[in-house]
Amino acid sequence: MKRIFDLQRGLSRDGSTVPLELRQQRLRKLKTMIQTNEAAFIAAISQDFGNRSADETRVLEMGMVLNAIRHTSSHLRRWMRPERRPVSMVSQPARAWVRREPLGVVGIIAPWNYPLFLSLGPLVDVLAAGNRAMIKPSELSPRFSDLLAQVVADTFAEDEVRVFTGGVEVAQDFSALPFDHLIFTGSTAVGRKVMQAAAANLTPVTLELGGKSPAILCDDYDVEKAAKSVAFGKFLNAGQTCIAPDYALVPRAKVDTFARAVIDSAMKSYPTLAGNDDYSSIISDRHHARLVAAVDEARAAGATVLTAGDATMTNDRKIAPTVVIGAPETGVLMREEIFGPILPVLPYDSIDQALALIKGRARPLALYAYSTQQAKLDRILDSAISGGVTLNGTLIHAAQDGMAFGGVGPSGMGGYHGRDGFLRFSHSRSVFKVGFVNGFEKMGPPWGRLARTAAKLLMR
Repeated sequence: MKRIFDLQRGLSRDGSTVPLELRQQRLRKLKTMIQTNEAAFIAAISQDFGNRSADETRVLEMGMVLNAIRHTSSHLRRWMRPERRPVSMVSQPARAWVRREPLGVVGIIAPWNYPLFLSLGPLVDVLAAGNRAMIKPSELSPRFSDLLAQVVADTFAEDEVRVFTGGVEVAQDFSALPFDHLIFTGSTAVGRKVMQAAAANLTPVTLELGGKSPAILCDDYDVEKAAKSVAFGKFLNAGQTCIAPDYALVPRAKVDTFARAVIDSAMKSYPTLAGNDDYSSIISDRHHARLVAAVDEARAAGATVLTAGDATMTNDRKIAPTVVIGAPETGVLMREEIFGPILPVLPYDSIDQALALIKGRARPLALYAYSTQQAKLDRILDSAISGGVTLNGTLIHAAQDGMAFGGVGPSGMGGYHGRDGFLRFSHSRSVFKVGFVNGFEKMGPPWGRLARTAAKLLMR
């Protein structure tokens, strides 16, 4: 790992530029790599989960990365053009512009829940910006990680992109390398450790973390329609999505109707669990046990638990879509990010109360609001801060290559995707070219009339 880093770093410092065609060539190779290995990627990810829908992998992972490649490739020439900037009056005559230049070597630490998208999605922006990359995928998806390492080695030279597999020790060594930028996607707790390791090298970081992303149903919106939308976003990948709705805030009189509508929608989408290839398993026994315990804790505290099926827990590490009414505020379901197919539903009596509940928590990665009235949606946007927002739907904001995706506060820092990702992994170098006379230097010293005239202009 150190040898590859030294190789990539040395080449990134040799003074040569990374032309458009080379960047486009690397993006084309990435596209071909994904398309050629489609079946193998789908099988490896499904095996790591125990079961994972092939269509979810195609749409939510491979399709998203391929769409990002198309978007970036079509705009990259324009993004790379130097950008002219204005010159202040006292500095005339002159020219000023900003060049977008590669940072050098970028590290990518990816999680297990969307292992392909969160490994290769950032890579699109990293390569577009002219960088070299090293990737550390999760040890919880070993089959995918091994496959990714193999196909990347077959596709890219070792001085372009390399993948390093292994456990926590490898991740620690990886994050301690003096990268020019480090992007981490995962839990807030691990994000703190990654940032601490990066700080020793003054490595700038982009952290994509998580948190408890709320969904707010306003009293004017159709309950059944909102329930169907929330169920869609919550139960994809069995809730193992960083921007999945973590809990729902519903007008008190509509809580029962909403909860049962969520379950009804889930049962239509997943009429069976065992043997259903459309419904994902929980990634590991440890994660499964944590979710089981969280539901048991809520039930023991008097919460009402509704499930889409006869049993909440099955023997193939699947958990039925579950709605919990009255989850205790101090319990796991309301204290921690759930990361599973369990949706607490909380009643509220006024929109002020609902907003107070959100503002009393750490700022989440995503926020969802349902209303037919723009004034109500604007009020929610003005009052509750989050990394990103989808209005009258879920998840879709994260799929937009024209907008940055990222968190705020404990849910992350920095954003990428599309042009924002290109800028994130580029150095914006300011260049100033003096004209036929350098007025700044002519002011002095010794300071005289010209300097005093310039000072008067600046002090106005």
